[in-house]
Amino acid sequence: MALALGRPSRRVFWTDLCVSAAVVYIALAGTVVLHGAWKLAFGMLGALALYRAISFIHELTHVRSDELPGFNLAWNLLIGFPFLVPSFLYEGVHNIHHVQQRYGTSDDPEYLQLSRSSVWGLIGFVAVGALAPLGALLRFGVLAPVSWVIPQFRSLVLERYSAMVINPQFRRRDIVAGAWAPWRTQELICWLWCWSLIAMVVAGGVCARVVLTALVVMSVATLVNQLRTLVAHAWESDGEPMSLCAQFIDSVNVPPPGLAPLIWAPVGLRFHALHHLAPRVPYHNLAEAHRRLAASSTPEGIYHLANRGGLGQAIRTLVAKLRGRFSRG
Repeated sequence: MALALGRPSRRVFWTDLCVSAAVVYIALAGTVVLHGAWKLAFGMLGALALYRAISFIHELTHVRSDELPGFNLAWNLLIGFPFLVPSFLYEGVHNIHHVQQRYGTSDDPEYLQLSRSSVWGLIGFVAVGALAPLGALLRFGVLAPVSWVIPQFRSLVLERYSAMVINPQFRRRDIVAGAWAPWRTQELICWLWCWSLIAMVVAGGVCARVVLTALVVMSVATLVNQLRTLVAHAWESDGEPMSLCAQFIDSVNVPPPGLAPLIWAPVGLRFHALHHLAPRVPYHNLAEAHRRLAASSTPEGIYHLANRGGLGQAIRTLVAKLRGRFSRG
C-alpha cells in the first residue's frame, strides 16, 4: 500500500500541468484585452494558475525522470522558460532542505529563523516576493551573459544567483553542474528569451502590454507563494541540526476540510509537514497518506501537532510567538 502511494500517476501529472498551463495563457490573454473588473478577475485567475503551474518545479525535484518521461522538458517549455524559472534553479537545491543534518541550519536554502524576526520583518519577507520577476530579468538578461564573458564572475553567479532560495547565506556547492549541457542550455534559452522580452517592451504597442501584464501577473503569483512560505514552518530552529521528529513539528500541515489551501498551497503544499516525513510521495497521494496517518494517530498524538486550521491561524500562531519573545525580552 505504501509503495502504491509513492508511485506518481502520469495521467494526473500531465493533465494537471496541461490544464494549468492552458488556464495561465488564456487568463493572460484575457487580462491583456479586457478592461475593468473583468481584467482584474482574469489577472487574478492567471496569477493563481501560474502559481500552481510553477509549483510543479517542487515535484520535479522528487520524482525520477524515468517515472515521468518528458515531464521535466514539457514543464520547462510550458512554464519554466517563458517565465524565467528554469528547473535548474531548484534541482540540486531543494533536496538539501530535506537533509536532516542541514535542515534549519545556515546550509539550508529554504530556512530562516523567522520566529525570531519582527512583524515588520515578516511583512518585508512577504513583500520581497513581488520583486522576483525583476530578479529573474537581472539573472538571465545581465548576469548570465556577463558570467560567460568574465570567467571569474561565473563562480559568483553559480554559487549565489543560481538557486531559488530564501536563505541569503546559502551557497550552491554543485557549481560544476553549471558547465554541463542541460544547465547551459536552460540558461541560454532564458537569456535569449529575456532579451526578446526586453526588445518587445522597447518596441511598445501590444507586445509591450503583454510582457508588462505577464510581469505583474507573475509578481502576484510569487507574492502568494511568499505568503505560503511564511507559514510553511514554525521557524523554531536555533541553527543547529534537528531530529526528524523536531523537523516534522517545525513544519505545517493545513489539512481538510478547508478548501482555501487548495488555492494558496497547491500541488500538495498544504501537507508540507507530511511531505517532510515522506518526500517521495507525489502531491496527488498526500491527502490519502494524511487521512491514513491521522486516523491511526490519537488527537493528542505528535502527528496532529503540525496541523493548522488555515492561513489565518498559521499567521496568528507565528505572530504570537514574535510577541511572546518580544514581551519576554
